[in-house]
Amino acid sequence: MSALQAKFFTQYLQKVNDRVKTLYDGAQEFPTDQSQHLVLALEELRLAVEELHVAEEELLTQNDQLIAARHVAENERQRYQHLFEFAPDGYLVTDLNGVVQEANRAAAMLLNAEQRYLRGKPLVTHVAQAERVNFRTLLSQIRQTRRVQGWELTIAGRWAEPITVEITVQTVEDVDGTAVGLRWQMRDISDRKKAEAAIAQLQAQNLELLESDRLRAQLLATVSHELKTPMTAILGFSQVLMRQFSPNQDPRAIKMAERIHHNGQHLLSLIENMLNFSRLRAHQVELKLETFDLLELVNTTLDELQPLAAQKAIALETDLPDAPLLITNDRARLRQIITNLWSNAIKFTDSGRVTVRVKALPADRLLLVLQDTGCGISAEDQTYIFQEFWQVHNARSTAQGTGLGLAIVHALVKVMQGSITVESELGRGSQFCVELPQTVAPCRMSFALKP
Repeated sequence: MSALQAKFFTQYLQKVNDRVKTLYDGAQEFPTDQSQHLVLALEELRLAVEELHVAEEELLTQNDQLIAARHVAENERQRYQHLFEFAPDGYLVTDLNGVVQEANRAAAMLLNAEQRYLRGKPLVTHVAQAERVNFRTLLSQIRQTRRVQGWELTIAGRWAEPITVEITVQTVEDVDGTAVGLRWQMRDISDRKKAEAAIAQLQAQNLELLESDRLRAQLLATVSHELKTPMTAILGFSQVLMRQFSPNQDPRAIKMAERIHHNGQHLLSLIENMLNFSRLRAHQVELKLETFDLLELVNTTLDELQPLAAQKAIALETDLPDAPLLITNDRARLRQIITNLWSNAIKFTDSGRVTVRVKALPADRLLLVLQDTGCGISAEDQTYIFQEFWQVHNARSTAQGTGLGLAIVHALVKVMQGSITVESELGRGSQFCVELPQTVAPCRMSFALKP
């Protein structure tokens, strides 16, 4: 009952009440036997009207409550209608045969059609031709399964590129539990599928690169090992040959034998670097820890490299503490780090000096600094100097090597739980700083070379 209808009903009831009262008063003015019966009848009628007034009040109260409930229901309906209409996913309601009854904006965008044109149309017409048989099979099974979730389907909207959607379908049931319709949720996963395909392709490429890298390392190790045996024999025979030369021997023959020995040593050094690199790649290097004096190791390495520096008239200098510095590390590997850095500095220094400084740091750490007065390294090249097979081409075009020295140094410093940095400027030399713990914890190599 509306408010206007309730008002008219109240006015009409009031008129009836007034009319009964008038008749009741008129009947009392003529006290006859018949009027007594009429008074009683009117009294009964008046009481009935009063009861009707009470019923009217209850009816009006219930009517107000009903109107309030209807407003609440309408607000809820509008709220859910807005949620349905503006949901980010596509939502549809169809009958059991898949004919669209309702569709929100997202669904219309996915199907590339206006909402009004979707209503009354079979949803199967928007499914890719190759998947329509499966779609119809789903429709025939949904009454028993009641719900299908995570089903991927290709939608071919009108005049639009096909897209892949993830669908959830659930039956709509009446009060008796009988399926009367279907509720659909559609989510566009085309971008996700493309990303998954790209990731799968990248993973396949990564596996190919890993296999290629493994084969390269295996080939490098095999070739280096096979080259080392004849090169060792060449060096041995060249030393025997030089020992057999007499003072009156032809100087040219002596020079040629020395050249053979010198170049053989250079090649053997390159082969050793490649072997070390292959071991690092295969994570086959394990530190053999011992306690020794670092200063004694530095001085011994200095004596070994002195002839190389003398050929270029370069001064080798040290700045070492007065007292011995006992450390726990792999002596051979640490010597390899110092030798690689020192010989690399000599190679790229034409004049001046190469200096090694050793300093004890707090927290049981030590600092090893190697500084030269060579050609220096540009800021752009400093980003790549620790990469394998990379050399500073613009510094010394005549420099020879495999480009593995600094890569091996970087890897060994990492396994010793240390760090290495470089500061350099073109034409003003370079400075490499290696910070290491004085006591290295036992560990097996578990890292990759710097890419």
